[in-house]
Amino acid sequence: MLNLTAVFLGGGIGAVLRYLTGVCVLKNFQTSLPLATFSVNVIGCFILGFLYILFINKTDMNSALKLALTVGFCGGLTTFSTFSLEIFEMIRAANYFTAVVYIFLSLAVGLAAVMIGAHFAKFCI
Repeated sequence: MLNLTAVFLGGGIGAVLRYLTGVCVLKNFQTSLPLATFSVNVIGCFILGFLYILFINKTDMNSALKLALTVGFCGGLTTFSTFSLEIFEMIRAANYFTAVVYIFLSLAVGLAAVMIGAHFAKFCI
């Protein structure tokens, strides 16, 4: 039951942060790319890469805390379904170039963020 509560709380915090990021981005930026989704996904990739290395090396950490931060917070913060819907909308509107750029940037920058997060975690061990 503790693990479920941890995922629930972490997910709620991550989802609220994702929503607030969307509000902030829409208020301050005009771009053809869905910057809010891109931002939370890259940030989530960085955090998950960091936590992955941290948790591999610190096996004595509480499993509920690990779940709250990874499955809960990062799962609530990031969003593959919105990413996919945005690409669908771009293709439907015949914005093929923008869709391809968005897919490529999301994958390349997301992977780089995981790698950078993992690299930073090594300094904390």
